[in-house]
Amino acid sequence: MSETPPAPAEKPKAARGAQLVAAGILLSRVAGLVRERAFAHYFGNSDAGDAFKAALKIPNFLQNLFGEGVLSASFIPVYAKALAKGDEVMARRVASSVATLLALATSLLVLLGVVATPFLIDTIAPGFTGEKRLETIRLVQIFFPGTGMLVLSAWCLGVLNSHRKFFLSYAAPVLWNLAIIGALFWFGGDFHDYALAERVAWGLVVGSGLQFLVQLPTAIRLVRGLRPELGLQLEATRTVLRSFLPVVGARGVVQVSAYVDNLLASLLPTGAVSALAYAQTLYLLPISLFGMSVSAAQLPAMSSATGTEAEVAAALRTQLDRGLRQVAFFIIPSAAGLVFNGDVIVAALFQTGAFDADSTRYVWTVLAGSCVGLLAATQGRLYASAFYALHDTRTPLKYASIRVALTIGLGWIMALDLPGWLGLDAKWGTVGLTASAGMAGWVEFLSLRAALNRRIGQTGLPSGLVPRLWAAALPAAAVGFGLKVLVGTMLHPILRGGLVVAAFGGVYGALTLAFGVEEARGTLEKVRRRLRRG
Repeated sequence: MSETPPAPAEKPKAARGAQLVAAGILLSRVAGLVRERAFAHYFGNSDAGDAFKAALKIPNFLQNLFGEGVLSASFIPVYAKALAKGDEVMARRVASSVATLLALATSLLVLLGVVATPFLIDTIAPGFTGEKRLETIRLVQIFFPGTGMLVLSAWCLGVLNSHRKFFLSYAAPVLWNLAIIGALFWFGGDFHDYALAERVAWGLVVGSGLQFLVQLPTAIRLVRGLRPELGLQLEATRTVLRSFLPVVGARGVVQVSAYVDNLLASLLPTGAVSALAYAQTLYLLPISLFGMSVSAAQLPAMSSATGTEAEVAAALRTQLDRGLRQVAFFIIPSAAGLVFNGDVIVAALFQTGAFDADSTRYVWTVLAGSCVGLLAATQGRLYASAFYALHDTRTPLKYASIRVALTIGLGWIMALDLPGWLGLDAKWGTVGLTASAGMAGWVEFLSLRAALNRRIGQTGLPSGLVPRLWAAALPAAAVGFGLKVLVGTMLHPILRGGLVVAAFGGVYGALTLAFGVEEARGTLEKVRRRLRRG
């Protein structure tokens, strides 16, 4: 397909925004990887580790249901549009009303969650019994207040993103991670297993408060006159609420998928829940850095598009196609690298203490299964953002529901039945869980693309780009694999991982430059400019 270049003023703004989001996410993800390495050191794939990871599912469900993704899809398009029109009074009032309604709803949900936890626990971990079940209940109850503060911090993110203040909101989770890391190191020498898990849980609550409070002053300053207000009489507020419910539904069905994955993992041998969590940490890294960063920067820009219907559609196509190219340039090598060399990355990050070489190999296979849908998941985010910018939240809900239904059906078969049919240990069903989710993700992405193309015209990656990217990624992965075998265990896992990743990145960069990939030239030029400034 032909490419339409973005307007000169649009490209730098979108690129700069994506870079700031990526920088903030990179910091928070690096802190998250340090957190997971510390967690793996003290808990490994133990019962206490399973309880902690499973306990996070219920409050995370509410955070994802009412937090960043939902507010970004429902609040940012309305608030950013008001700012684009210069209506600061309306922008302030809608921000105030959303903050008030969110605070009331979150307070009620936290209270109900703490009380209802004993009745909810069997829905996330029916395979847990005895002390493991009781400790999971206790951990969920500790987590809930922190979850409430994380939901409120999502309002801050919505305000900051709409004003193109991207870095702070995405770097704020660093404080959340540091609080957990601090609790692990502070208490890890004196407490073990469930006793340590409870103290780390309180560290999580402290970190949630820090993540919210560090963003709040800037958000209040940008809103210019924030005050408690329900604002239900405002059409802008009603638009947010109308969009909010379908997005909650879409996020809800996605969370059902995550819940089913956790439920099925709890029925597998000990360590499955923890292995799934470790793999998801790495799987979400490229999604966050290269998918979320682009979609987060593009959503306010797409929402601010004005003019005739044809002009808005043209602006969306331009911004969407550019975002898709950026995503593919980074996600395709990420998938190849994780499949072929994921073991050295897992070892570099987690192999310490209770997390041994067998744990590394187990998590690597689970991670490889996740890569089936990596490209679909990241591109699907961009298409969903385009629908949200058009104030259409029902279409993403429809296709998310289809994806979840497929994930549940395929996941059940591939996690519980397929290992037995193949004569494998039951623990390998965890690989089936992640692979089935990826297959369903492709169905969702292709459906979203087809629906949006019918609405605004043809979008997608230009012909020839994907083959060129794979032609660069696969040889790079092969070089990394060969280097991994050659080095063996002679180097520390961290040094070996760094060496393999550096070789992989160098080969991929050189080949994409040789193949004339625009994003490779752009990335090289940015590096040169920064070196000259330095």
